[in-house]
Amino acid sequence: MGNQLVKPTIALEEAFNDYINEWKEYGEKLVPTVLRRPGDNFEVFIEKLLLAERGIGIPEGWVANSTYLLVNDNQRILGACHIRHELTETLLNIGGHVGYGVRPTERGKGYASEILRLALLKVKNMGVEQALITCNENNIASKKVILNNGGVEGQSFVEEDGNVVKRYWIEL
Repeated sequence: MGNQLVKPTIALEEAFNDYINEWKEYGEKLVPTVLRRPGDNFEVFIEKLLLAERGIGIPEGWVANSTYLLVNDNQRILGACHIRHELTETLLNIGGHVGYGVRPTERGKGYASEILRLALLKVKNMGVEQALITCNENNIASKKVILNNGGVEGQSFVEEDGNVVKRYWIEL
């Protein structure tokens, strides 16, 4: 069957905890950040993600959004993505339509490109004709992933701290 982009479910709790723990073991911040669930049990966390798809219970300034996990045939979570259903002024500069991450031990195997490719199909199905994907200027791996998926570089955005955010548009 191959790898699939699926919504988080209760059945994936053990695999999800393993995924989260690996990020911690490597001392890295979890990406996408929406997967951080301080204090929530897994069932409540899943419910919050489902409500967020309808724009319910989301933080101020956020938009309706969907979260997906890339799982293999053994239900091992290889990576994840967070799809924003529309763009705010902030998301036009930082964030874009899709954020994604791959667990540390699975990097360099093409999974980020696969996640973005599958996520872009979902964005297209939402009626978006041109998707915005962003990454920090120093994130060479993410830049390659975006370019591999048809990204065309747009105008960069410079944050207040001087960090340069590269912005790429992808025709869907």
